[in-house]
Amino acid sequence: MVFLRSMQLVREIIHLFRKDLLLEFRSSYAISGILLYVFSTIFIIYTSFVDITTPVWNVLFWVIMLFTSINAIVKSFVQESNNRQLYYYVLANPTALILAKILYNILLLLLLSVLIWLSFSFVAGNPVLRTGQFLLAIFLGSVGFSITFTFVAAISAKADNNATLMAILSFPLIIPILMTLIKLSASAVGLIQDTGITKDILMLLAIDMILVAMTFILYPFLWRD
Repeated sequence: MVFLRSMQLVREIIHLFRKDLLLEFRSSYAISGILLYVFSTIFIIYTSFVDITTPVWNVLFWVIMLFTSINAIVKSFVQESNNRQLYYYVLANPTALILAKILYNILLLLLLSVLIWLSFSFVAGNPVLRTGQFLLAIFLGSVGFSITFTFVAAISAKADNNATLMAILSFPLIIPILMTLIKLSASAVGLIQDTGITKDILMLLAIDMILVAMTFILYPFLWRD
């Protein structure tokens, strides 16, 4: 019985994930707007700084990544009409719905983060010395940002898409992730020789697991509202 329920949940996640992917391809204006935001931001930074040092590069990368993530994920529930949400309520499992959106947003943020890295490296150089470690930081950051902003976007959608509420709720959750990512990437670009990299990675994994657990526990109550 448990196995059958698990398989049913996996099937629902796959169908909902494909639905989000198809909607994105059909309404490509959303991803086009995000790409325009990314390239515009990088161009402004390039024209504003005479010389972008490695510490500045490291911080600016994550600042761009942070605000790009917000712009990319805030639409997760905004684009869902009330009638469509009622339709999902009848057919879908809330756990499958939120997990499908988290997985989709992780994929989206991974693609955007690599694009930001390539674009930023083109205009400001690439100071990354440990590519594997930097890619790991990008992956963990994409997972953390996706979980946090997806759940906060769901709460904001229930509050009539209140952007102020989203900012207030996401700020204390995202700061520990952001500070750990900056430290991890600082080691990847050679700014610090930190022997506690494993500890930082485990900390990010623990934060991501706590956020996932909170989302799975709290979202069904939000779903019924």
